[in-house]
Amino acid sequence: MTPPITKGGTKLSTFYEVAEKKLQVLANGSVTTPKGFTAGGMHCGIKRKRKDLGWLYSEVPAEAAGVYTTNLFQAAPLIVTKESVAKEGKLQGIIVNSGKANTCTGEQGMLDAYEMRSQFTKAIGIKEHYAAVVSTGLIGDLLPMYKINSGITQIPDAMTSNAPTDFEKAILTTDTFTKNVAVQLEINGKQISIGGVAKGSGMIHPNMATMLGFITTDANIHHQDLHQALKEITNETFNCISVDGDSSTNDMVLAMANGLAGNEPLTKDHVDWSTFVDGLKFVCESLSKQIARDGEGATKLVEVQVNGVASDQAARNIAKTVISSNLVKTAIHGEDPNWGRIVVAVGYSGETLDPHQLTVAIGSVKVVNQGLPLSFNEEEAKKELEKEHVTLYIDFHQGNGKGNAWGCDLSYEYVRINASYRT
Repeated sequence: MTPPITKGGTKLSTFYEVAEKKLQVLANGSVTTPKGFTAGGMHCGIKRKRKDLGWLYSEVPAEAAGVYTTNLFQAAPLIVTKESVAKEGKLQGIIVNSGKANTCTGEQGMLDAYEMRSQFTKAIGIKEHYAAVVSTGLIGDLLPMYKINSGITQIPDAMTSNAPTDFEKAILTTDTFTKNVAVQLEINGKQISIGGVAKGSGMIHPNMATMLGFITTDANIHHQDLHQALKEITNETFNCISVDGDSSTNDMVLAMANGLAGNEPLTKDHVDWSTFVDGLKFVCESLSKQIARDGEGATKLVEVQVNGVASDQAARNIAKTVISSNLVKTAIHGEDPNWGRIVVAVGYSGETLDPHQLTVAIGSVKVVNQGLPLSFNEEEAKKELEKEHVTLYIDFHQGNGKGNAWGCDLSYEYVRINASYRT
C-alpha cells in the first residue's frame, strides 16, 4: 500500500510540479520497474509470522552507490556492505533481514554478516563482493543464522518470479505500510526508469537515521557520478526527515544502475543530466515523505518550508530544527496553533538571523509578521492543523536560501509502541 504522498493527498513542491512534465510517475511502479531487476521476500523465522528475509537482484552487475548512517556504532552488515561497494563500485544483489539488527554483536556479528553475504552470493551465482548485506531490527541480538541460511537456499527457486511487494514487506519493522515509487523519463531518446523502496518508522532523524532505502535504475551512469548525485540528493531529502530525533546504527540508502536502458553514459556534462537528477530527487523525496508520514504513532505528515535566508543549507537546518522539536510536534498533534513553539525552535537553530524579519504561517494562516504576533482566526489555524498534511511556512525575507524538512506529529501512541518494543 502506498499512501497519497506523491499524488493527490500531498501537494508536491513547485519544483516537482514542473518536473512532472518531463517524467511520468507510475501508479503501480516499484523497485523492479527498471529493466533487469527482480525482487522477493519470505518468512524465514526471525519474526513470528511476518516476512523477514528479502532480496533484490539485477540481471547484470550494476554501478552502485551508497550513503550510510553517521552513527559511530555501525552495524556489522553495514560495514560489510561498505566493503562490497568500495571494492569495485558494483552490486548485483542485496540481501536484507528484518527483526534483528546485528548491531553491538562483536566478532560473531561480523562473521555472521560475512556468512550471510557468502551464502547469498553462492546461492544466486554472483561474485561475493557484488552483494550488499542489510539488517534492521532489535539491537544486541545475534542473528539466527540457521534460519537465515535455510531461507537463502530457497531464493534461487523463488527468483523465477518477480515479487517486489514481498520484498517491500520483508524489510519492514514497526512500519504500518510499505513505501515505494517509480518514475519514467527520457534520456537522449531512450526511456529509462527509476524505482525505489524504503522502510522507516521510528528512530528517524536527519543524517541517515533508522531507515533503509533501495533505489534502482536502468540508466547507464558510472558509479562515481551516481554517488555524487545520490549524496547531494540525500542531503536534501532523506537527511531532512525526523520522527523522534534518534539516529540509528544500520541505515543506508543504496542505488544500483545496470545500464540496460541503453542510453549514452550520463555525466554532469550530459544534456539530460538535470532530467536524471530531477527524477532521482523525485524518488528520494517521495520515499522521504512516506517515511515521515509513517512515523511511529503519527497521524499527520508535517512539512516545514523555509525561505529568505542566507543559504539553502541554513534553510534546511532551520526546517530540520523546527520539525525535530517535540513541543512543535505535540502542538500539531493537539491541533493547537501555538506559534511560539515554532519561533523558539527557529531561534535555537544556530543560524544567524534577524528576528525582526520573521514571518510564520500555519498553512494559509499568517501568525507572525516582522517578528511580531498577528491577530489571526484561531479556528482557521486549527483547521489547517486538522489536515493530514500540515505545512508550516517560515520566511526571513533576507536572502535566496530555501529548504524543506519533513516529519510528523508526536502522539501518545509513539510512547506506547516504544515502551513495549522488546515485548
